[in-house]
Amino acid sequence: MNPIKEVTFERTYDAPIAAVWQAWTNAEMLKKWWGPKNVDIPECTLDVRVGGKLYLVMEANEGMGEYKGMRWPMEGEYTEGEENRKLAYVAKAWTEGAQAATEIDQTSELILSEENNKTTLKLNVKLTKIAPDTQAAVDGMQYGYTQQFEKLAAFLAQ
Repeated sequence: MNPIKEVTFERTYDAPIAAVWQAWTNAEMLKKWWGPKNVDIPECTLDVRVGGKLYLVMEANEGMGEYKGMRWPMEGEYTEGEENRKLAYVAKAWTEGAQAATEIDQTSELILSEENNKTTLKLNVKLTKIAPDTQAAVDGMQYGYTQQFEKLAAFLAQ
């Protein structure tokens, strides 16, 4: 299926590859950095193996003002995995209470490489389904992922 939208991100972190891998594959760690600013992750389960499921919920915190409490679940399945190197999954995300109008389906592929104890992350995201009320989310993908990667950098620096 041809993607409706495709974006690729690349970021280098001052952290070993094993630390970046753990941040992506350990649910308790992922909860500390996933999502854009002013979003918390109250629920997260990861079964990181081909065919394993992933589920998480992003929830707007007080920093989002009137949107506080709004929730965006995401569920998916891992399609590829090679420890400390590659992780791929298919997923769908939506606004809680409005799934039919807000569902976004995607495929994501994460590639990690390490040089001089620094890790380069490449993430390719392809949107394969966009429901009618998702244009703002689609338009804001670059911004949201940039914030997420900044949160990951801060998490890895701890």
